[in-house]
Amino acid sequence: MPTPKISVETVKHVAKIARLELNSKEIRKFQKDLNDILSAFREIDKINVKKVKPSFQPLEVRDVFREDVPEPSLTQEKALSNTKHKENGYFKGPRVV
Repeated sequence: MPTPKISVETVKHVAKIARLELNSKEIRKFQKDLNDILSAFREIDKINVKKVKPSFQPLEVRDVFREDVPEPSLTQEKALSNTKHKENGYFKGPRVV
């Protein structure tokens, strides 16, 4: 398969469509850059993708939740046992106005 190259005329046409005014130095630079990009895609096309598992996620997605097992809940006395700020069986907060 022949390797098509981006011509100067193609670069000028694309520049005209994009409303870019390029000088001859910029046209040569873009011609080289576009040819380099096409060359990179040709290398990618050579890869045999039939043997590779698709990777839609960078990391394997798995269930991260634990089993929901009922456990005894905290009693009011146990919850208040680690605080100094309690009154009449409740947490005591700062006074608001």
